[in-house]
Amino acid sequence: MAIWNICCSEKKRVSNRVVIDHIGTSGHGISNISHDSLSVPFTLPGEVAIVALRGKYGKLIALEKKSSERIDAICQHFENCGGCVLQHWHADAYRSWKRQLVINALKRYGIDVFVSPLIEGGYQNRRRITLTALATQKGHIVGFNRYLSHDVIALEECPVTRLEIMSKLNSIKLLCALVGNHTKRFQVTVTSVENGLDVAFNGCVVRDEHIRQQMIHTALAYGMTRLSVEGEILVEREKPLVYFGDVCVEFPAGGFLQATFEAENIMGNIILAYLEKAKNAVDLFSGLGTFTLRMAKKMNVHAVENNETALANLDRAARFATGLKTVTCERRDLFRRPLSAKELSCFECVVFDPPRAGAQEQVRELAKTTIPRVVTISCNPVTFARDLSLLVAGGYTIEKIIPIDQFLWSPHVEIVALLSKRKIKANWKL
Repeated sequence: MAIWNICCSEKKRVSNRVVIDHIGTSGHGISNISHDSLSVPFTLPGEVAIVALRGKYGKLIALEKKSSERIDAICQHFENCGGCVLQHWHADAYRSWKRQLVINALKRYGIDVFVSPLIEGGYQNRRRITLTALATQKGHIVGFNRYLSHDVIALEECPVTRLEIMSKLNSIKLLCALVGNHTKRFQVTVTSVENGLDVAFNGCVVRDEHIRQQMIHTALAYGMTRLSVEGEILVEREKPLVYFGDVCVEFPAGGFLQATFEAENIMGNIILAYLEKAKNAVDLFSGLGTFTLRMAKKMNVHAVENNETALANLDRAARFATGLKTVTCERRDLFRRPLSAKELSCFECVVFDPPRAGAQEQVRELAKTTIPRVVTISCNPVTFARDLSLLVAGGYTIEKIIPIDQFLWSPHVEIVALLSKRKIKANWKL
């Protein structure tokens, strides 16, 4: 058992016996001790564990009793890597727990509705990862952070990451070794795009022209689409491209994509099916046009986004694409200056996919409207439930809530909610 590199002296020093009650929102086993909750990673409900106490955490040393739902993890790095926390749990129990995360968050805001079964996300489909590179006396380590630590594990495999990325891992390590001659610790973000890999280094400076040329040569030799350091493009074999539906968009360095294409496509299909009769839509927090460009095949869409580069790329893609309805773009900070109810009133439907913090002020304005159909998307059950409660208070009816396992074996979940409004609810306040 590779639990946080437990040393013999610690095993002798501590021997706390706890019973795991349930899995908490962080994916850790929770044990209730003297009215306090102890969080014990890599345990399951019903298990009896020997742990070392570290504040509110219990560091697993051994299991006296194992759950019948415990299975073997499929990755050699599990329990060391900071990515997955639930590979050891049977799929049915895991899926039920992840769906329950959404149910519980909604109930805390007084929303008691049916939540659809979790849509599975699948393996080896994460199309973007951020690796940490660390220079040590023994050489360079490239991988993910060790669990609950700033240490780095040397990555050899990852069952959630796309093969297009993992197959180039050695070439990425070569690039890191070149950069690491000048920087002790830095990050490299690798994104799988339609025409290769976009590789971006951050937290480092490479001024040596010889090193820069070596990096360029390595990137070209291994077929990388683009290589950048701190936003500066060192080499671009061709523009990195992504497709939203059948519309091609240039992917900017540091741009946002849904974690997996599969989940993105599922969400896109849900949106199109629900809004199929609409003629005029607004897409808030549109990004590069993940949903805007799919929707524009059937309706006019007004895209609102604060990131200038993303919006410019969306606009350019829409202008050069064929078969689209009218797409208009507006740069706007929706946190500081949300669209008012009056501004929203000309649209038949709204789609919004805000950051994890949600869109409370924008939702307050939306709730005042009579727009008949709304789709909201979130990867944070807490802010999702909060925003949904404001829409319900404003007279919206929840038609369907669909959780999607875009973040396999993690405590994160993508959620889509479909809402409708048939009349204004009188005498309500936000």
